[in-house]
Amino acid sequence: MKPSLKFAAAMFAVAGTLAAASMPAAAAEEQFVPLLAYRTGSFAPLGIPWADGKMDYLKLVNERDGGINGVKIVYEECETAYATDRGVECYERLKDKNGGASGFDTQSTGITFALTDKAIVDGVSIETVGYGLSQSADGSVFKWNFPLLGTYWTAADVMIQDIAKKLGGIDKLKGKKIALVYHDSPYGKEPIALLQSRSKANGFDLQLYPVTAPGVQQKSTWLQIRQSRPDFVLLWSAGIMTPTAIREAQAVGYPRDKMYGIWWASSENDVQDLGQVAKGYNGITIHNSADHGKVHEDLKKHVYDKGQGTDTTGKYVGTIAHTRGMMISMLQVEAIRTAQEKFGKGKHMTREQVQWGFENLNITKERLEELGFAKLMRPVKTSCSNHMGDDWARIIQWDGAKFKIVSDWYQSDKKFVDPLVKDLAAKYATEKKLEVRKCEG
Repeated sequence: MKPSLKFAAAMFAVAGTLAAASMPAAAAEEQFVPLLAYRTGSFAPLGIPWADGKMDYLKLVNERDGGINGVKIVYEECETAYATDRGVECYERLKDKNGGASGFDTQSTGITFALTDKAIVDGVSIETVGYGLSQSADGSVFKWNFPLLGTYWTAADVMIQDIAKKLGGIDKLKGKKIALVYHDSPYGKEPIALLQSRSKANGFDLQLYPVTAPGVQQKSTWLQIRQSRPDFVLLWSAGIMTPTAIREAQAVGYPRDKMYGIWWASSENDVQDLGQVAKGYNGITIHNSADHGKVHEDLKKHVYDKGQGTDTTGKYVGTIAHTRGMMISMLQVEAIRTAQEKFGKGKHMTREQVQWGFENLNITKERLEELGFAKLMRPVKTSCSNHMGDDWARIIQWDGAKFKIVSDWYQSDKKFVDPLVKDLAAKYATEKKLEVRKCEG
């Protein structure tokens, strides 16, 4: 090589070395989880601990585990105030950020309704633990929806089962009056189809009492209840509507031990200020979310003892709503982890891959032990046809100071739930002209 060429080559090599040294190291793989929340508005008493729990678990995974097989979770919260239009705006703003959203927990049935069609086009999973469209349990129609652990139909069915048990048997339901006091919204209306089916089969009189949002004006509703005197009241409320209903029940002399609140109306923040006024009030849990597990100890050690906790007030960690928030994020994380097992550990998972992960969850008893959720959940498994998984639930009761677990495990009666899922999913597929997938499991 000529001297001039040698000099040029040497200078090029030095320049290349300097350029490489000045460049940052390749960024580690990341996985984006958007967090829709409502810390404001009439549902805020539920929304705040729920949102704190969701974010806290993601922090825990990053701090305790170093992410998901080394893939750090990045997240961004977006305030919806439980308004559908704001929820859609959050979705549109976040769906393509940071390599694409892994999925959305909408925290709202109304927002779920609005996003379901969009998710089909965009290919984004919608995770609705214990809420949303009940018929979306049918994965052959709803590829992108995952109403994990239970729906409003399964919850309503369990409530009827517990009432029947208290009465001495299913046959004792005949001739009884059961009222549904519900938030007049898609959320509140969801259990009606199941209750109508049960009413027809079991011979009880179903009474419907819609309450206009936000639910602070209920006097006329409870005066009607005082007149009709139903044997039991099911309460589909959230936020300020719940304590308002319990106070009005007391005002008209309706016994709180004859009331059943849906899981979003059955957390400490719903009744603690009422104390003895709410004594006897029943609620339903998603799996066993009223208990405490090792995950709470891990959260304290790895997140809160380091001053990184989301709940800066110290009011919510360990409450039922906060625990349910952690359960929601845990399921999201396990879907990503499941996807990695198939498509590559330590790698960023695409939306389609995460959908596969949601659809192939198999969270065993041993895995729940590892995660610290063994006392809070039973094993859950999903499939192409079953996007809900296993719908375990228990009944809790407020004793004036705390909630106590007062029932054994329940699951919904499939002969009431499954026909509704199949029928309404088929109608949705017809209306939207969707191709129904062929599922083997």
